[in-house]
Amino acid sequence: MKTIVVYTSQTGFTKRYAEWIAQEVGAELCTLAQAKKKDVSGYDAIIFGGWACAGSIHGISWFKKHINQWKGKKLIAFCVGASPSDNPEIEQALNKNFTAGERRAVNAFYCPGGLNYAKMPAPSRVMLKLFYKTLNAKKDKTEQEIMMMKVLLTSYDISDKACIAPILACLTGKNAQSRR
Repeated sequence: MKTIVVYTSQTGFTKRYAEWIAQEVGAELCTLAQAKKKDVSGYDAIIFGGWACAGSIHGISWFKKHINQWKGKKLIAFCVGASPSDNPEIEQALNKNFTAGERRAVNAFYCPGGLNYAKMPAPSRVMLKLFYKTLNAKKDKTEQEIMMMKVLLTSYDISDKACIAPILACLTGKNAQSRR
């Protein structure tokens, strides 16, 4: 199966997952900027990876714009974020990024990444600091909000190559469950 993995990465976590996937299946790997300049309709499978921020997948509009043109192809999208895989909000976020019709055409997955303040652009660092201050000012914090405040204080990496297994199984048709 001729496969391409297209990704956009801000601090390197999504790039790492895209490289792992491409390496495992012998796929072509390219950045979103490169993909925008080429015709990817000649591939049997198109995998898109973007980083998650506030429930949205960065760059997903490019992928979604072409879904109808890619009918009959294996379409997979994954996002990488700072939350652990067991965060109950992940399912909501994945559903928020796709219409019901798009969800029928696309298998969507989440992979845990982390935060890397050293590689993060200044506007993103400022946004996270403001988010932290907003949480800190809240009087009756939930346990999840307290946990979020702790993880926002420093860089960390929770990426795990094993997290690509469901994506690979979906690609090869070996009974993978997408996070739908």
